[in-house]
Amino acid sequence: MIPSHHILTAMVSDKPGVLNRVASLFRRRGFNIESIAVGASEVPGVSRMTVVIDGSNNLVEQVRKQLEKVVDVIKVLDITSSSTIVRELALIKVKSTPTTRSEIMQVVDIFRAKIVDVGLDSLTVEVTGDEVKLTSLYNLLAGFGIKEITRTGVIGMTRGATVSHNDEPAGKE
Repeated sequence: MIPSHHILTAMVSDKPGVLNRVASLFRRRGFNIESIAVGASEVPGVSRMTVVIDGSNNLVEQVRKQLEKVVDVIKVLDITSSSTIVRELALIKVKSTPTTRSEIMQVVDIFRAKIVDVGLDSLTVEVTGDEVKLTSLYNLLAGFGIKEITRTGVIGMTRGATVSHNDEPAGKE
């Protein structure tokens, strides 16, 4: 990732309104959220939120501290400098004809992606990986014509024995 991008992970209560409160904090601070993804965590009633933002280390640290003060936010980590596993999912609908299908299928196979839908004039490709992989595949498929694309946004966690949300005490009582 570009050095100015920061990946924040937050453990949040699985309650209505939490995402809105978090997004409002970023809006008030004038930060653009590059991507945000929220899903269940290993703790019942707690979700893991992954937010990618742009900014200097000092500004991102200020936002991280402010996030920890938000109601229902349990713990926030900036995992940008940690050893991480970062992935994203994309669905890409590509124009295809009987003559281009096999070529598209070869490109998809090289990227270890898979075709999840076949239409009369299109193929829909599912790909997971880092931003570079998804962008590279997109650029190759663009030559055939992209009909539609959707991306989940980044999700990430620290590798192996590195610090995780469960290893540190919660910031609030």
